[in-house]
Amino acid sequence: QQWMQWINQITDDGQLSEGGNHFSRQGRVVEPGNVTINSPYIADSVSVAGYILILAKDIDEATGIATKCPILNGQNTSVEIREVASPRQ
Repeated sequence: QQWMQWINQITDDGQLSEGGNHFSRQGRVVEPGNVTINSPYIADSVSVAGYILILAKDIDEATGIATKCPILNGQNTSVEIREVASPRQ
């Protein structure tokens, strides 16, 4: 419920972009030399669980939006903020 309230708020504010997803816990990693690992990439028992794309004027505004994410109410959770590079034209 908290998640949907947060998503609805940033949607109403015009800050939610199309795209974003929750990832499956299953996956594979392909490495050089035709090596395939039958699990997603995990570092220190941590992996990416999903992402959303938001519209913000800069990283400070994006950080402000992220600080309200209800994921942060859990234990051992975090939200990472990254700028999406514009495609070359």
